[in-house]
Amino acid sequence: MANNGSRRPRGEGSIYWDENRQRFLAAVTVGYTPAGKRIVRRGSGKTEAAARANLKEVIRQYEAGLTTKARNHTVRHAVEDWLAYGLHGRAKATVDKYRNLCQTHIISALGARKLRELTATDVDRWLADKARSLSTRTLHQCLNRAINRAMARDLVARNVIGLCGVPRGRAGRPSKSLDFDQAKALLQAAQSTALLHAYVTVSLLTGARTEELRALTWDHVDLDGQPDADPPRPPAIDVWRSVREGGDTKTPQVPPYPGPTRPLRPRPAPAARAPNRAGHLERHRDRVRVHRRHRARRGQRPPRVPAGRGPSRTRPG
Repeated sequence: MANNGSRRPRGEGSIYWDENRQRFLAAVTVGYTPAGKRIVRRGSGKTEAAARANLKEVIRQYEAGLTTKARNHTVRHAVEDWLAYGLHGRAKATVDKYRNLCQTHIISALGARKLRELTATDVDRWLADKARSLSTRTLHQCLNRAINRAMARDLVARNVIGLCGVPRGRAGRPSKSLDFDQAKALLQAAQSTALLHAYVTVSLLTGARTEELRALTWDHVDLDGQPDADPPRPPAIDVWRSVREGGDTKTPQVPPYPGPTRPLRPRPAPAARAPNRAGHLERHRDRVRVHRRHRARRGQRPPRVPAGRGPSRTRPG
């Protein structure tokens, strides 16, 4: 390399030819460790100008707080890291669903792209292509969470997914909600099965989820309420656990009650008042007590609610 005899300004580092790599290398000291060791960042290129430009990019990433691994971190790496470590506490079926979506639609289309080079235009085009045959909201959420995790670990400076809207994709499945006539028919059909009648009635009229009712115990059923309290507390069931993974519930806490609660007081319906939910549970409790006494006399173990799991405390059924 020719030397014109001039010295580069301080702080610009050095550029030299590496015979083994057959490339120009640029190096500069960007700081020192607590032990006094120099922190050196390097860039390379086929020409001096290319090596200097690469070094400037490396320094920019260092000043932005990004790790050295960020240079080669791809979308595939970010998504696989999120699938491996970002879904703790989720059910296996949920993890498998996300893994299948990511491998089929994200990694196959964007996986080779370096994370720092991913642009909002790349994401917009990808989402527009997927919107022709898929509902894109879940794909957008998966990629957004994966890049947020990478950003929290200093592997990318910003999350471009937040700059992209979600195009309207394929319409989802029709709603499976019951209309009024279907709900009425279900209540009438449930009357023929004593043990399931209260389960179906309370589930339908309170909105409590089936996985929450299957884990419900009599400890968390209040059939009397506290009418003299301030504010008054109606008859209610406390939804504190479910048969979902980890036992957590989706029902939010309702102040001023100590936990997630579903009231049992009746609500007015269009044609007539809804059945008294607390009354259904009272009759069900009486039937269960009689049934348990009969089984105890015969030396048989008291039954449990069908499909129930979890603690072996007394359940409403």
